[in-house]
Amino acid sequence: MHSFLIGLQFLTRIRLVCQTEWTAEDFGRSTRFFPLVGLVLGLCYALAAYVLLYTIGAHTLTSVLLMLLPLILTGGLHADGLMDTADGMFSGRERERKLEIMKDSRVGSFGVVTIAAMMFIQYALLADMVPLLLIPALFVMPIIGRLAMVICIACFPYARKDGLGKIFADMADRRTLLIAAVTTILLVLPFGMGAWLALFAGVLFALLFCRFITGQLGGVTGDVYGATTVLTETVVLFVFSVVSTQQALISASIQTMCSVLELLWKSL
Repeated sequence: MHSFLIGLQFLTRIRLVCQTEWTAEDFGRSTRFFPLVGLVLGLCYALAAYVLLYTIGAHTLTSVLLMLLPLILTGGLHADGLMDTADGMFSGRERERKLEIMKDSRVGSFGVVTIAAMMFIQYALLADMVPLLLIPALFVMPIIGRLAMVICIACFPYARKDGLGKIFADMADRRTLLIAAVTTILLVLPFGMGAWLALFAGVLFALLFCRFITGQLGGVTGDVYGATTVLTETVVLFVFSVVSTQQALISASIQTMCSVLELLWKSL
C-alpha cells in the first residue's frame, strides 16, 4: 500500500496520504503498481465524462474539458516528458547532445509543436467518438498508458548513468512487469473487444517506440517514460475512435436495410 501511494503521489496530483519520506526502494517498488495509479485516473476520467455528457452533452466543450483533465490531474508530468523527448529527437544532433537537450528544463519549438499537435489529435478523437464508447475509452486509457510506462522501464536500458528514472529502471524486473501486466489485463478484460484491441495496439506501440528511441539514444530516459505514456494513451483513443466509426457504420447499414425491407413489404 505504501508503494502504491508513493506511485500515486509521484505520477499524479492526487493526494490520498501525503508521503514525505521516500527511499530508492520505495520508488522502485511503486513501479508494479502503476496500472493501479492508472485505475484511479481512469475512474476520475470516466466519472468526469459521465457528468459532462449528462449535463452538457456530446459537444465541443465536453471534448475540450476531457482533453485537459489528464493534464490537470497529472500536473503535465508526462506531457513535459513528451515535449523534452521531441526537442531532443527532432534536433538532428548526436546522441550526447540529444540527451543534453532533453535534460534542459526549457521547452523548444519542437516540443511546443508536438504537444500542440497531440492535443489537437486527442481532441479530434474524443469529439468523433460516440458517447457510448467515450466512458470505457477514458477508463482504460490511463491503465494501458501506465502499463506502457512499465514496459518502457522494465524492458529497455536506461540511457544515462544517473537520474530519477534510473531508480525505477534499477528496481524493475520481470516480476514487476508480470504484476503490472496481469493487473492491466484484469482491469481491461470486462470492457470487451475494443478494450482488448486497444491493449494490444498500446503494448505493440510502446515496444516499437521504445525500441526506436533505444536505437537512437542507446536507451530510454525519464522523459521517454512520459512520452511513451502520452503517445500510448493517444493510440488507445485512436483504436476506440475506429471502433466507434465501425459501429456507427454498422448501425447505419442496419437501419438502411430495415428501411428497404419495410418499403418492399409495403409494396407487396
